[in-house]
Amino acid sequence: MKKVYFDSAATTQLRPEVISCMTDVLKNEYGNPSSSHAFGRSAKSVIETARKEVASMLNVSASEIIFTSGGTEADNLVINSSVRDLGVTRIISSRIEHHAVLYCIEQLQKTHNVEVEYVKLDGCGFVDFDHLEQLLKNGTKKTLVTLMHVNNEIGNVLDLKKAAEICKKHHALFHSDTVQSVGHFELDFQEIPVDFAAVAAHKFHGPKGAGFAFIRKNTGLRPLIFGGEQERGLRAGTEAVFAIAGLVEALKISYKNLPTERAYVSGIKEYFKEKVSEVIPGVKFNGGCDDSKKSTYTLLNVCLPMTPEKGMMLLFQLDLKGIACSKGSACQSGSSKGSHVLSQILSEEDMAKPSVRFSFSSFNTKEEVDYVVECLKEFVAA
Repeated sequence: MKKVYFDSAATTQLRPEVISCMTDVLKNEYGNPSSSHAFGRSAKSVIETARKEVASMLNVSASEIIFTSGGTEADNLVINSSVRDLGVTRIISSRIEHHAVLYCIEQLQKTHNVEVEYVKLDGCGFVDFDHLEQLLKNGTKKTLVTLMHVNNEIGNVLDLKKAAEICKKHHALFHSDTVQSVGHFELDFQEIPVDFAAVAAHKFHGPKGAGFAFIRKNTGLRPLIFGGEQERGLRAGTEAVFAIAGLVEALKISYKNLPTERAYVSGIKEYFKEKVSEVIPGVKFNGGCDDSKKSTYTLLNVCLPMTPEKGMMLLFQLDLKGIACSKGSACQSGSSKGSHVLSQILSEEDMAKPSVRFSFSSFNTKEEVDYVVECLKEFVAA
């Protein structure tokens, strides 16, 4: 059976070079990085070299990079500690954030009586910056704004610099979930005044279970996990040296190849959009994903013209044909609820139709697009 992987927004295929790098570290750098002997010092050197290389790619200080188990932990570390340790009593976010942010905020609202406000979105799901500024002007409480850079379901790209500058102007802290953008977009955190960011390696062809938080120096954040003094005292626990090595190897390759791979993947996305529009009349693209200037080049969220009853079988039928895609965030795949992102921007009529996220990488081909579009055409017409 032919197999096509169009779900890179959920996770990406490991690069061969990353596997080789991690295998080498697993084999040779098995010392505990906190140990003072030569084996430990050697493992520690791997981590600190990785930290410096990551910091260099984002134009920040090495001390501002804290390795975590991924984006969810990084989001939780920043948001929880901002309330507990920095005196934040008000959080501004949007209703289409990843659940790592939304559920964290909801919990803080219950347990710490944090005031939560949501910025307005336009019909395509883009942040209303005038409303954000109005919210910040009208508040007197210490505020954290948390807005994702690239939406993981519809691909909308936030003007990160504009959002950060508005927050800075009004003396609010700014956190961004950059899980879908680091490794795919150039980011300079000296030029973009974010205070905090969250990153996951498995979104740019690195290993699962590895990520980092960017924490601007002198913010005063404290740990969520207590124990040893690893990660500048902000994240206790023996580090996964091989995973950290894999993270930085994947990130280095992603940025080295970025111009070439961005052009290639953009071509795959545009080809998919053209082909599916050509063979399925009435197809729609959700959010801003069909606008190359306002969305990531890595995904399309497609609303297909079919009944809800038929749509319920769509992913199952595609899976039978070897096609991997998603109805939304992989983190919510066990939920019976519809997409919380699409519910904010689609009409009731379109919400009843099946929407599918197809996300791409440099491992994909136009031949795979042809196969997937033909399978969609057959299913819609049946």
